[in-house]
Amino acid sequence: MSVIVLGAGVVGVTTAWYLAQAGHAVTVVDRRPGVGLETSFANGGQISVCHTHPWAGPEAPRQVLGWLGRPDAPLVVRPLRWDPPLWAWGLRFLANCTPSAFTRNMERAVRVALYSRAQLKALRTEIGLEYDQRTQGILKIYRSPAVLETGLAAMAAARAWGLEQRALDADACVALEPALEDARPTLAGGILAPDDESGDAHRFTRALAERARGLGVLFYEATTVVALEAQGGRICRVMTDQGPLEADWVVVALGSESPRLLRPLGLRLPVYPAKGYSITVDVPPEGLAPTVSLTDEEKRMVYSRLGNRLRAAGTAELAGWDPQLRPERAALIRRETQALFPRAGKIAEAEAWCGLRPTTPDSVPLLGRVAKYDNLVLNTGHGTLGWTMACGSGRLVADLLGGRTPEIALDGLGLDRFLLAG
Repeated sequence: MSVIVLGAGVVGVTTAWYLAQAGHAVTVVDRRPGVGLETSFANGGQISVCHTHPWAGPEAPRQVLGWLGRPDAPLVVRPLRWDPPLWAWGLRFLANCTPSAFTRNMERAVRVALYSRAQLKALRTEIGLEYDQRTQGILKIYRSPAVLETGLAAMAAARAWGLEQRALDADACVALEPALEDARPTLAGGILAPDDESGDAHRFTRALAERARGLGVLFYEATTVVALEAQGGRICRVMTDQGPLEADWVVVALGSESPRLLRPLGLRLPVYPAKGYSITVDVPPEGLAPTVSLTDEEKRMVYSRLGNRLRAAGTAELAGWDPQLRPERAALIRRETQALFPRAGKIAEAEAWCGLRPTTPDSVPLLGRVAKYDNLVLNTGHGTLGWTMACGSGRLVADLLGGRTPEIALDGLGLDRFLLAG
């Protein structure tokens, strides 16, 4: 069959790869002049099944209220304007803050992330991709004993779904990652996810796109999707600024742009952009920077070693579809990195970046076919876990379109979960 994949980020490119590998004729369309140039460009670098903790939870309303007005808060909301998508998203977010919803949503996210991590490992072995990958696991560090206890409780719950982790005391954290030596007095302990990984998502996306081209995938770069035309319950045409395209199937993997494209078709996707920031530090030979990927749970920061570079990423800003980099948010990333790794390199000179992460109210992606249109498939809304969930999501879409039974259950992953909720 012929398939058009809209979006050439890590999610769209992995989808194209699995579709082409299954024998379909695939075309990828993206407004950027290359692949992986938006949200996939400089993210935190983690394949982090251990980070499938939904944003919406019983403690979230209290935390968000405590962060209001704080310029250094992990989450900043800028609601000083008329923004109906944000308010609609926020109401759904609050509805998912109950204990039962939190447990349900975490199981769904872990299900996709575990499957995706396994698919990535298999893909890397199969075609020998190199992307500054590290397979030493991810270490979550905690400053407060109370927050550590909460993390240990979540660790126990996730074990039932197949996510293996183990607790470490502060000394064991430093033994595993000597770059934490300066922070040792502040550590209460840690949790290690030994099977998680890290790597450069942009480098991965570019490398896989080249392999996909070898399978015949066509990439229409610097091409903007203007609209989707529907007729008789099917998408009959993809209108672009370079002309129309037609195919048997259309896969929407446009991240934060997905809801704006689909709204004229009567589809309201509860996906809202959460702007994230990162810096990339050049690590000199004498620099003391981590090699194990780290998550600072209380600071909401992640760190990944990418060759001779250190990627530090974090914070979230709900400010609509504004791509502007705010210097004060980048400065926050620099301060946190400097405080944790003062000997890593010239952090003040590190390159800053920001990107819009497509976030759902329940922190679960939107995957699968859309009931209203027979040939339309969603692969979007992965939030901060696009890199983590990309391979699994792409494989699931390829199986669906090829008529194969997916290897994991798709229950609770589709748009219908929000339609049923009203």
